[in-house]
Parts: sequence; C-alpha cells; structure tokens
Amino acid sequence: MLFKQQHLIGIKAGEITLAFRKWKKASVKPGSLIHTSVGLIEIQNIVEIKKEKITDKEAKLADFIDRSNLLKSFPSETEGIIFKISLRYHSEDPRIALREQTDISDEKFIELKNKLEKLDKHSRKGPWTNKILLAIKEHPNLHAVGISTLTGFEKEWLKLNIRKLKNAGLTISHTVGYELSPLGKQFIRYFENKS
Repeated sequence: MLFKQQHLIGIKAGEITLAFRKWKKASVKPGSLIHTSVGLIEIQNIVEIKKEKITDKEAKLADFIDRSNLLKSFPSETEGIIFKISLRYHSEDPRIALREQTDISDEKFIELKNKLEKLDKHSRKGPWTNKILLAIKEHPNLHAVGISTLTGFEKEWLKLNIRKLKNAGLTISHTVGYELSPLGKQFIRYFENKS
C-alpha cells in the first residue's frame, strides 16, 4: 500500500486517520504494519464501503476537501471495490536502528551470512546477494537501471530483492539509488577479512 509523502506526514502528525482505496480485493489486513519513509504505519481496520456512504467528514480525515474530491481521485476506468481503511502512525522504522549498527560480532556476522545464503538458495536466479551488495558498494547512489546493467539482473526483480537486503539492515534506499548502510559496510569488510 503506497502513500504520497504529504499523506505520510499527515498520518505521522495524527491529522490523517483514514485512507480510501479502490481494489479488486483488499491488499492489507487489520494489524498489518507498513514500512514507509516516516516509519511504520498500522492498519487498524478495513471495510468495504459504497461511494454514496462516504461522508465529507471521512474524506477530510483522508486529506481530501470533500467526498466529491476523494471520488475524483479514483481512476474512472478502474473496476473494483472501495475500501475505507483506518490507520495510524505506529513507530519509527526498526530497520533504521538495525542498519546504523557499526559493531559486528562473530554471531551477528554468521546470522547475516546465513540469512543471505538462504535468500540465494531460494532464488531462481541463483546466488545474487553478494553480487548486488558489491555492486552497491562500488557504485553508491547508482539507480536500479545502472545496477541492473552491471549485474545482469532485471530491474524490477532487482528492486524487489534489494528491499530484502534493506530489511536485513544492509542497504539504504534513496530517492535515486542505493548505498550500503553502516551495518552493510561492516558486513562486507568482515566478509572480505574472513575470505
């Protein structure tokens, strides 16, 4: 579930407590936590709603001027059900604290190494984690297309899988491009010393 930056700021401030989406089926569940640029957003509830039942007050809680303005935001050619989603800011993204670690123990190294080996083992592309980490190390802030060209991995597949490295605390995503996190740099250094 994606949010515009202005909406994320409003959710964090507690000013936006609803979102409306038009989907064929619900793509989030109550209790889900969504990683965003401002931290974790919690989905508290999700219900189907007819467009006639949406009130101006509800539209304002989703950062729209009124109901009419909200309904215009849905692509007219898109079929689907309108969902009313109650949400709130939950907490800072725990991956930030994880990625800022600069002291890596033998245990932490083995834990990360095992995690990456598991990602490699379950990938149809074969081993990829080390190749991508090294490409990001050598070319910080390079966009996905550039990394795709360097590594031979398809761009959309690459973006999806770099997110797995980010979840492990090893990379940082920027508006354009990626870089190794402090933990990622320590992991690579430790890996190279062990090799």
